[in-house]
Amino acid sequence: MKKIDFYFDFGSPYSYLAHTQIKKFEKETGEKVNYMPVLVGGLHKLAGITAPAFIPLKAKYLIKDCKLWADKYKVKYQFNRYFPIKSLNLMRAALVAQKDNFFRSFIDKAFNAIWVDSMNMNDEEIFLKFIKSQDINSDLFSLKYNDPVIKNDLVKRTNDSFELGVFGVPSFIVNGKMFWGQDRLEFALNEAKK
Repeated sequence: MKKIDFYFDFGSPYSYLAHTQIKKFEKETGEKVNYMPVLVGGLHKLAGITAPAFIPLKAKYLIKDCKLWADKYKVKYQFNRYFPIKSLNLMRAALVAQKDNFFRSFIDKAFNAIWVDSMNMNDEEIFLKFIKSQDINSDLFSLKYNDPVIKNDLVKRTNDSFELGVFGVPSFIVNGKMFWGQDRLEFALNEAKK
């Protein structure tokens, strides 16, 4: 299969839903999807988009829509009562986890903390408690995700993804073609088989 790049942000419930289906796909096929952390707020700013969370009618619909998809997929899910999630530190932490070789484990735990356990990751104390719950040196880890190199890396990844046509998450790029939305994963997988 051709490489599938999955652009995601922990603050996106649709990214979580896509993640659950990617895990299922990987388990069934043995293939691996390339996870690409980006900052959805940065993408929206670059594209001049107002996020659904800030449009009351869309926000209300989003809550119902995510529940429909979670039920269809038969996955654990609850809409986070602290939404919208400020994911900046989490996305930076994901980059550190990637460099320190516990990326996928961190991704699973972060998505579950937000979209299964409904933790308030906007609260710095809860966020730090979550970091300390990882099997790592949390003080060193905190220094790393606050490092300007990591901060700049996230900005660069977000800008680079926008240059490729990504304007929101989740998005998939396969064969130079972009597919936006968790419900487009099937199209991305079909493209990867060509």
